[in-house]
Amino acid sequence: MRVYLACGVTDMRKGIGGLVAKAQDVLKQDTRSGAVFAFRGGRGDRIKLLHWDGQGFCLYYKILEKGRFPWPSPAEGAANLTSAQLAMLWEGIDWRRPTWTSPPDRVG
Repeated sequence: MRVYLACGVTDMRKGIGGLVAKAQDVLKQDTRSGAVFAFRGGRGDRIKLLHWDGQGFCLYYKILEKGRFPWPSPAEGAANLTSAQLAMLWEGIDWRRPTWTSPPDRVG
């Protein structure tokens, strides 16, 4: 799955139409390609994900109670993520610097 982040701030009042326009104009991507497009609000505690499922657009919206979603600077324009990085982002984990754990100790 291809994932594109719109770096910088997005007005979270935008609905599907406004986000489609931003993905096409700013990210220069076909919004009906099956990719996921991610947008973050100014306070950093809200993200919207936009996805075309073959029949229509799906819009996912998440607000963190505490903390902020990690996000690239506006100067970077757009960023590509893997599906694993998207999963980390959705959980509020810094996908740019994940902390890897060591293997568990063997018992017995």
